[in-house]
Amino acid sequence: MGVVFGDIGTSPLYAMQTVFSIDGNAVQPTAEDVYGVVSLVFWSVTVIVSIKYVAYILRADNDGEGGIMALAALIREKLRARSRRVALAMVLGVVGASLFYGDSLITPAISVLSAIEGVEVVAPGAHGVVLPIGIAIVTGLFLVQRLGTHRIGRLFGPVMVLWFVVLAATGLPHIVARPGILRGL
Repeated sequence: MGVVFGDIGTSPLYAMQTVFSIDGNAVQPTAEDVYGVVSLVFWSVTVIVSIKYVAYILRADNDGEGGIMALAALIREKLRARSRRVALAMVLGVVGASLFYGDSLITPAISVLSAIEGVEVVAPGAHGVVLPIGIAIVTGLFLVQRLGTHRIGRLFGPVMVLWFVVLAATGLPHIVARPGILRGL
């Protein structure tokens, strides 16, 4: 759960930053645009978590491993006979694995660098150490990953619970100060 929800919990951060900076700032930080973007992020995360992860991905367990690679192995195991269904499942598995490998290269780097770049807000002189710290963290994560994603998940699960509690705790005073925000504009 720490791996899945860790990625989901950090992805909206850089997605929000990107939305307000692409296409010559076509999306402005007005109340309507902010509500629209937050709504899109909320419903995307809700649908992805409730349908994709809870209904399918978290149920696929291949000796403690999960994700597209586990799904491909489990499907191949279930469809033992040679048929078009096995071939289609393997093609989908290869396509999914390709997307997985591309995502596994870029997501950790973006997540880690986004988090470390936040230090520059407090200490602008830290610019020179952001990249080396990021490389050290990503290297450490990849070294630990060989032990299995289930172990990383157990480690990051409590960290992600703390992250979401901190987000809720920092957002709640603003909701209390402006309760109308829950009703829309």
